[in-house]
Amino acid sequence: MKKPLYHLIFEGAELTGKSYIISQIYDFLEKKYSSKKFPYLLDGCFWINADIGLFGTEQGKTLIKTYLTLAKKLKNNNLIFEKFHLSDQVYSWLYRKRRVNYQDIEKELYKLNFRIVFLYIDNDIQLLKKRLRERLALYPHYKRIKQKPEAYLQQQEKYEFFLKQTKLPYIKINTSQLPNKKIIKQIIKWLEKK
Repeated sequence: MKKPLYHLIFEGAELTGKSYIISQIYDFLEKKYSSKKFPYLLDGCFWINADIGLFGTEQGKTLIKTYLTLAKKLKNNNLIFEKFHLSDQVYSWLYRKRRVNYQDIEKELYKLNFRIVFLYIDNDIQLLKKRLRERLALYPHYKRIKQKPEAYLQQQEKYEFFLKQTKLPYIKINTSQLPNKKIIKQIIKWLEKK
């Protein structure tokens, strides 16, 4: 198996297309680094979908510490986390008015060579309405937490605020137009640049 190279965190407000973009990057990494030894195992990259309702809650920091432990154990593998500490900071601030400090976690992530791919969209209310309709069609439970489009833009602003404070390398990607092969190529080029 080729040496794994990538430890990634995808961050961004809801409805920015994280799952779609990750699926494309994951496919690229998984194919490239798959051992081929076990044809029915996807062992070239591990995608951890961390969006499980704990961000912003009292258990948010416990979740992040647990995922950090997992990242350390899997450090010799390609890793993608869908949301991580920035998400907990954003949700904690917006919904509980609490500031959560993750400097110690960031130091560990930095040692593990994690990088952030930050996804954002234009301030386009119609685009958000369309994506919200699509989300609700796929995930009926999302109806319980849906918000007005303006709230997602506020969420995006808060992500930008915390992104500016990170010590981890990051790239900002506009995902207003999806699908978009140029975005995938742009991310892969950034990853391979190191």
